[in-house]
Amino acid sequence: MTEFVLYNAPQSTCSQRVRYVLHAKGQAFEERRLDLFRGDQLSPDYLAINPNGVVPALVHDGMAVTDSAVIIEYLEDILPDVAPLRPATPLRAAEMRAKMRFIDEVPTPAIRVPSYNLAFLPHFQSMSDAEFQALCDSKPLRREFLMKMGKTGFPEAEMDEALGRLQRGIDRMARWLEDSGGPWVMGREMTLADIAIMPVIVRMADINLSAMWRAYPAIAAWLAAFQATAAYAEAFYHGSLLTEKYPHLNIAQKGTEPAVA
Repeated sequence: MTEFVLYNAPQSTCSQRVRYVLHAKGQAFEERRLDLFRGDQLSPDYLAINPNGVVPALVHDGMAVTDSAVIIEYLEDILPDVAPLRPATPLRAAEMRAKMRFIDEVPTPAIRVPSYNLAFLPHFQSMSDAEFQALCDSKPLRREFLMKMGKTGFPEAEMDEALGRLQRGIDRMARWLEDSGGPWVMGREMTLADIAIMPVIVRMADINLSAMWRAYPAIAAWLAAFQATAAYAEAFYHGSLLTEKYPHLNIAQKGTEPAVA
C-alpha cells in the first residue's frame, strides 16, 4: 500500500508547491492527476477526501490533509530531518510563517485572475448560463471568484487590482531578498516561504509578466536557482505550465504582452 497519495492537477499552483516539497524531501508518492475541467475534483469520491472540491489533497496512511500551505507544513512536521525547510528557532519559524501568510493573502489569489482570463475563460464561454451557474455553485471556495469573472472574463478594474497585488508581492519579495542577503527570502537556506511563492513567480514568467521584476535582478537569480534544483524538474514535468497545456497562449515565444483585459 502506498504511504502517500497526492491528488492534484499539473497546472495548479497550489499542487506545484506540494509536489516540490515531496520531491525535495525525496519522498515517494502516488500521484493522481485530476482533470479539473472534467470535474474530477467534484466527484463524490474526491469530495469525501476534500469537501472543498479543490486541489491538492494529500492522503497519508489513509488520512487526508488538505490546503497546500497546511500540507507543506505537515510534510515538514513529519519529515523534519530530510532536507529541512523550516528555520530551527521558533522566532525564525514565526517569521517564515508571517511571510507565507502574506503570500497566501496577496500574490497567490491575485495570479488566478490573469490565469483564468488567459487560459480558462474559453472553456467557461462554451457553457450555457445554467451550466456555468451550476459550476459556480458546486465550488465552495471559488464560487464568488467565478461569479465575478462570469463568462465574459474579469473586467479591467479587476485585472488592474490583481496586477497591483502582484506588484506588491514582487516589491515585498525583493525587500525580503535584500534584507536577508539572499539567495533565498530568509537568507542562505531555502524555506517553505520560498516554496510558497515559487509557483506564483513561475506562473508570472509563463504568462509574460516577468517585466514586473525587471528592476529586481535578485528575483531573476532566485528563480534561476529554483529552476536549477532537481526537485523543480520533477515537480514541473511537461504540461505543468499553462503555455504547455494551452499552446494557443504561446505568450513567451511570441514576446507579446498578455491580453489580460
